[in-house]
Amino acid sequence: MTVVYILLGLVGTVLLVAALLPSSYSISKSIVISRTPLEVHRKIADLRFYKEWNPWQKTDPGATATITGAPDTVGHRYGWNGKKVGEGSLTLRKRDPGQSIEFDLEFLRPFKSRADDLWTMAPQASGTHVTWLNHGKLPYPMARLFGPILSKQLDKQFQAGLQDLKALCERS
Repeated sequence: MTVVYILLGLVGTVLLVAALLPSSYSISKSIVISRTPLEVHRKIADLRFYKEWNPWQKTDPGATATITGAPDTVGHRYGWNGKKVGEGSLTLRKRDPGQSIEFDLEFLRPFKSRADDLWTMAPQASGTHVTWLNHGKLPYPMARLFGPILSKQLDKQFQAGLQDLKALCERS
């Protein structure tokens, strides 16, 4: 019987900790790319380039990708399905050429979740200041427990992705 009480205490503690953790996450990273805002916008809003710079997609080269809709138009969609990256999609929701792009990010597998993937571009003397922002909810309890790990992983992936986007834009 003592073992049952110990297990219940552990489960209760884990659930309490999860309740105290943030219910959402937000990651934002920036870089300066030596191209005009419109040139950078075109590389982000044309999802045919997505696999070239996005670090998440690079982790599973065998994943299948399906691209639908016209590039840089509302509804343009990149869907993926793979062993490492699971299944999901990125769909262009809103655009303001050379200034901002908004995507809906949806994961279906290994877990269901949704997030906003937002981009801003601002001209600078040396090119374009690009900011990549991603935010979403962390459902209770498991996602909240993994929130700190998710934030750390996304931080590294965003840095790598922006470096690859910069290389792609600047060699074109």
